Amino acid sequence: MNILRYLSHRRQKNSNFLYYLENCLSYAMPDFLFRRRLAAELLKLADYDKDYIAGRVNYYNKLDAISGLAENAVRVGDFRLPRKKAYSGEKLAAHVYFFDAYEHTRFFPADNRIALLFGDITHIPAYPSIVKSRPVEGDNKNSVVLKLEKLRHFMFVKDGKQFRDKKNLLLGRCAVYQPWRVKFWEMYFGHPLCDLGQVNKIPAFNKDWIVPHMTIDEHLEYKFILALEGNDVASNLKWIMSSNSLAVMPKPTYETWFMEGTLIPDYHYVEIKKDYSDLPEKLEYYIKNTEEALNIIDNAHRYVAQFKDEQREKLISLLVLKKYFEYVEQ
Repeated sequence: MNILRYLSHRRQKNSNFLYYLENCLSYAMPDFLFRRRLAAELLKLADYDKDYIAGRVNYYNKLDAISGLAENAVRVGDFRLPRKKAYSGEKLAAHVYFFDAYEHTRFFPADNRIALLFGDITHIPAYPSIVKSRPVEGDNKNSVVLKLEKLRHFMFVKDGKQFRDKKNLLLGRCAVYQPWRVKFWEMYFGHPLCDLGQVNKIPAFNKDWIVPHMTIDEHLEYKFILALEGNDVASNLKWIMSSNSLAVMPKPTYETWFMEGTLIPDYHYVEIKKDYSDLPEKLEYYIKNTEEALNIIDNAHRYVAQFKDEQREKLISLLVLKKYFEYVEQ
């Protein structure tokens, strides 16, 4: 039974093996081959809706004036695979951030310099920097978003179960240690409309909260799935919105390449108040109003679909970096 649960879990996950195999093979190729291809890659813009691409490029990269470089900026030619703990997190996490950034930085001149902030970035840097995440509100133009840590964050699912056939419950399974998550568990653990569980054993605010992990397929048995922000964004939001379940969350305060700041409440997801007080009311409403729930799911699917054209995603990434280098006078 445990083996079947593991295989079910892996079926819906991105393959770590294929990710590292592909990136290690690409890393072995000389950078000059990629630099020669930059102009040809940018010419592919003619195959797409230029206004759409410009809108996304300018959303990720909001620089509008020439700026200086941060002290931690590195030469593109010196940006190499870390051999030990680096940037933020453990070695493996550093490698994921590296590969995702290197995939596109290697197209640019070796003498160009770039500031990279890896990890769960929740502040706005003093100088233009490449980040995975940034605050939605405020003057965040120095936070230039690139598609980083995509192995974990950019995962979509195949959901064979229709919304009508799912359980009339909100499922929540996550690590619970941030104060806002603790508050949610204190308010709704044991509530008749909720199935909540804490998957981390330390710290244990309440031992009754601790439960085993669930597979993604097991999550998909529920009509509602909780997407509470953690260190930055809710990492499960992307796959929830690709499913036939509804994401339930307060208005996002951080965003990544998924452009969480552009999501429309009760159109792409079910929004609850920041203090969570209206959760039961919202769940009961969409249990009774199935057609409205299905409309949100359709809207979420359309939103997710824009990230599935890999060639277009690559082009947007290159244009984000091109604009970055131009605005730091390179």
